[in-house]
Amino acid sequence: MNTRQLFLSHVGQTSAAPLCLNIVKAEGSKMWDADGKEFIDLIGGISVCNIGHRHPKVVEAIKKQADEYLHIMVYGEFVENPQVQYAKALTDHLPSTLNAVFYTASGAEATEGAMKLAKRYTGRTQIISFKDSYHGSTQGALSIMGSEYWQQAFRPLLPDVMQLRYNNFDDLKNITERTACVFAETIQAEAGVVAPANGWLAALRQRCSDMGSLLVLDEIQCGFGRNGSLWAFEQFGVVPDILLLGKALGGGMPLGAFVADKRIMDSFTSNPVLGHINTFGGHPVSCAAGLAAFHVLLQEGIIASVKTKEKLFRSLLNHSAIRNISSHGLMMAVEFDSFETNKKVIDALIEEGVFSDWFLFAAHALRIVPPLNISEDDITLACSKVIDVLNRLEV
Repeated sequence: MNTRQLFLSHVGQTSAAPLCLNIVKAEGSKMWDADGKEFIDLIGGISVCNIGHRHPKVVEAIKKQADEYLHIMVYGEFVENPQVQYAKALTDHLPSTLNAVFYTASGAEATEGAMKLAKRYTGRTQIISFKDSYHGSTQGALSIMGSEYWQQAFRPLLPDVMQLRYNNFDDLKNITERTACVFAETIQAEAGVVAPANGWLAALRQRCSDMGSLLVLDEIQCGFGRNGSLWAFEQFGVVPDILLLGKALGGGMPLGAFVADKRIMDSFTSNPVLGHINTFGGHPVSCAAGLAAFHVLLQEGIIASVKTKEKLFRSLLNHSAIRNISSHGLMMAVEFDSFETNKKVIDALIEEGVFSDWFLFAAHALRIVPPLNISEDDITLACSKVIDVLNRLEV
């Protein structure tokens, strides 16, 4: 059996028709398959590889940490230098009330931990989220996912969960003194890149404050420069009570975290002790890689180029088949008339050496979330291939 057959036979599948690309190397904003075919990567692991694949400084940090130790003890018991140094670096670049980092192994686990923290700290049970939101696929995270299509097969889920309409001011009145917390993506990703309406995020922040509810902002996809600032919430003049991080947090290694004020985070230390625990959260190699990637992001001027590259994409993606482009920095949704059209475009682009995909709640839209340091030449080439494909398919 060849590798593809082994993959289909022995690896758990998530769809009936996986792409089955056999990638054997990735570097910068490029990937290569087993036949040597080159791809421009417009996905970057879905907002994971913000500084590109295999940045030399990240690889160096991984090798150095691997020479010292790998896993030594469950998270939270030993003083592990990579964890400590990365937590210090992160909190140095966050508002003063976001000063304590709780590491997990993924973004979904960060969601789970934040849900528990909010309930424990407030003594309340209700959790509110928004329609067309995505916070992970585990049972708790699935309970607050904004689509019945993805939930219906797995009910019963968590009780006392309510979903409101994103960007709807009237719905905010449903946040009450029963509400433990409100989860919101700063920029809704899987909805097809939906940004907060003017003043709405500030109104959400104020309503949570008035009701004593914790505001949880999910920047798992949109953090680390993706939208043109280090954190997307900086652009809207709000500060969350809890911040969710993942994806780019590990520089290509698995890592998640939720960040809060120490007085909130300490709710996990008693009644019961070990209020939240995990084995591999803050893995030392992942933290070393993430810290190296964070330094690269801050020191190499990558974020400063995001808005310019967004404008370049938008200027070049001009075709009658494109119904709309929603974007916020290098998070873009290129909309077609249907999923069927979009899938034809995605498949044709793969043949042309450009890799992209679609959104969970906006299947008609082509996802563009490339490494933030993708070159302007690669942007130009990728966009020219999109236009060529649209012309050829006559969509």
